[in-house]
Amino acid sequence: MSKFTPPEFPDNSFVKASGSGTTGCVSVSIQPGGVGVRDSKEHSGPVLAFTEHEWDVFVASVKAGEFDRH
Repeated sequence: MSKFTPPEFPDNSFVKASGSGTTGCVSVSIQPGGVGVRDSKEHSGPVLAFTEHEWDVFVASVKAGEFDRH
């Protein structure tokens, strides 16, 4: 398995969910070679980086309800 080297995530590339309101949420930056996720209230905070495949699996799992509380 090769080591994942995340791409750069420019500050202006992050998008916050339109339904997140003022309480905060996560912001996402999709770049060639990876996806960055950060706290929308902490612009200078850490960025979690995922491969495109990891992100696709996560989004599919959310859509399938795998994280719903029962």
